[in-house]
Amino acid sequence: MADIDPSLKAENAANADQGNAIPTGRMALLFMVMLVTAAGNTAMHSVMPSIGTALEISDVWISLAYSWSALLWVVCAPFWARRSDKRGRKAMMALGLVGFIVSMSLCGLVLWMGFAGWITGLATLLFFAIARSAYGAFGSAAPPAVQAYVAARTSRSERTKALSLIASSFGLGTVVGPVLAPLMIIPFFGIGLTGPAWCFALIGVATLVLLRLRLPNDTPQFEARGKTFGDPNAGLSNSDDLDDSDDKERGTLPQGDQARLKWFEPRLRHWVIASLFGGHAQAMIMGVIGFLVLDRLNMREDFTQGAALVSLVMAFGAIATLLAQWGIIPRFKIGPRAATLSGMIVAALGTAILGIADTVVGLSLGYAIACLGFGLFRPGTTAGTSLAVSRAEQGQASGIVASVAGASFIYAPALGVWLYNVNDWLGFGFIIMICLGVTLVGWRNLEADEVLTTDR
Repeated sequence: MADIDPSLKAENAANADQGNAIPTGRMALLFMVMLVTAAGNTAMHSVMPSIGTALEISDVWISLAYSWSALLWVVCAPFWARRSDKRGRKAMMALGLVGFIVSMSLCGLVLWMGFAGWITGLATLLFFAIARSAYGAFGSAAPPAVQAYVAARTSRSERTKALSLIASSFGLGTVVGPVLAPLMIIPFFGIGLTGPAWCFALIGVATLVLLRLRLPNDTPQFEARGKTFGDPNAGLSNSDDLDDSDDKERGTLPQGDQARLKWFEPRLRHWVIASLFGGHAQAMIMGVIGFLVLDRLNMREDFTQGAALVSLVMAFGAIATLLAQWGIIPRFKIGPRAATLSGMIVAALGTAILGIADTVVGLSLGYAIACLGFGLFRPGTTAGTSLAVSRAEQGQASGIVASVAGASFIYAPALGVWLYNVNDWLGFGFIIMICLGVTLVGWRNLEADEVLTTDR
């Protein structure tokens, strides 16, 4: 084995003294990987209602454009999570960023062609859905790898806080995305509403370069670890760089083959059920909010101003998510069960306010309260799933978390929009019913925080 860089040895010793803590620089880089993908996706969500109106495409079909990508995410996320156990977390993060960059670039190109009149609105929607496939198939490699990287390097008592910090990167992304989206609507060369897609593709490239340069390799040493034809990591990592890896990085990866975890095995069943149904409620709210703002504020005909107002409301929701994940959870040391149950109750309250709001202030308040609830709920179920399994199973557990999250977006956004178009309160009432149902079932079945968070 090659000599290890003395600076890495010193860093590892310091980390051991801190209870296996992750250095601040590395945590910031992991945070950025999640932040960029979240911001890019949320920016697109904020402009898609206006894009659909401009292309004269039905609201429900706009929501369904993301379904194929979500289905691919469900299928591929567990595969990439298991792959990260063998090829390392860094390689899978890089692969996920490449998927994001390719997807955003293709989405921008397709939408630009649609606005230019080169293809019809229906063709634009179909090609957009295909372009999103790159994110579902390959972008799904990054979040499980980031979660597994963090979970494997934190103690049980600190894991909820650490995973909440990583989850908050999505929250911050949902602030940054809607805030930047109106600024990225470029009135030159026919770019217009496609600007956010192009801009975030470039930001993704910069993030990928930083990841490759700044995060140490964690590729495990196998007897044969060379590249093979068709390896998805080809061009993303170099086995010669193993000399720069450190033993501590390799030690956090499981040794040998692990028994495959399934969604509904006894240890995970109740956390998966809570995450799946609560995630559907969250996906329905996210699917409806853009169209709700345009309708309640009579902005269907003003595409640019409508997109700006949707972004404003979504930004307030994202700030509330950050408040939950940066403030409430770490300040009050809320455990997975408490975060999950309280989050669902708060989300139900916010949804009820959205049902009656008809001003920017009212819509922003209702969405912010709903997002505060989901901001508690999501880290709760993520940490609960992680704590329910052993350290060696963290890669697979993170894959299940990502897969369940993706499953929530296969049809739930379109279902929410369809119910909303039939009757406002039919949609909001259904979401409230889901939140309260998850609270009741979780109260009876989720394991107590005192048991989950005890170091052992």
